Amino acid sequence: MNPNSEREHCVQEHAGRLKIAEQQFRLAATVNLAVTNGVQTLDVPVKWTFGQHSVRYEDFGLRPDQAPLAAACLEHTAVLAMSGVIRDAIVALFEDPKNHSDSNVVGAYQISRLVRNAFAHSFVAPTWSIDKDCRSKTFEIRDVIRLDTTELQNQPMQWPHYGGPLAIFKFGRFVRETLLGDKVDPLRETPPYPTLECYQLDRVVVRKIDHIPEGAVEVMRAGPGERIDFGDRHYLEVRSNDDAEHSEEKS
Repeated sequence: MNPNSEREHCVQEHAGRLKIAEQQFRLAATVNLAVTNGVQTLDVPVKWTFGQHSVRYEDFGLRPDQAPLAAACLEHTAVLAMSGVIRDAIVALFEDPKNHSDSNVVGAYQISRLVRNAFAHSFVAPTWSIDKDCRSKTFEIRDVIRLDTTELQNQPMQWPHYGGPLAIFKFGRFVRETLLGDKVDPLRETPPYPTLECYQLDRVVVRKIDHIPEGAVEVMRAGPGERIDFGDRHYLEVRSNDDAEHSEEKS
């Protein structure tokens, strides 16, 4: 196999792994949203037998009050898979990524490696373990992800440290499309429109409903042309039907 063919094979192998890690991450976020909306089924087999072991639903199933934390942890640990796959791809395809001439390669390598290392100490309670030569430094892929390691050593990992879950999603896409050259097909089959129309602002989920549920307490109200301010530069603006139609015509 000639060097070009060998590299192309390696690119396709790691691009495929990135796709799998991304899909896992998207599924974890989807489960988290479904739990938030109370529509995620928690059904398990009444009895499950695998090899020499068997369990019943009483021991294996989740109660509704346990699901939110479990779903959040599932989304959080999906970051480990994404960062690990990104790190492996960079190491396999770029020589000496720590000192590479392309700052995006250096940033991708260091961010993915440091995130992965944080999980190495505890999968459910990741803690930053920053190498001495990486402390008080900033690694960044512009408009994608940014990690400032200042004062992070031995601190619990938090979403704001690297920009949140969408930064990880965009990070994986950037590595796959820009660094590996595996572009997302613009003509690919897209998923169906969501059955529940939701909009998420950081961790606030806004859900469109036809009727106010019984027992709900109204805390905010806005009419056409008005907006509800959720703080941190997030707001929901209410449009009139005419505005919505005009907006659709322009798009």
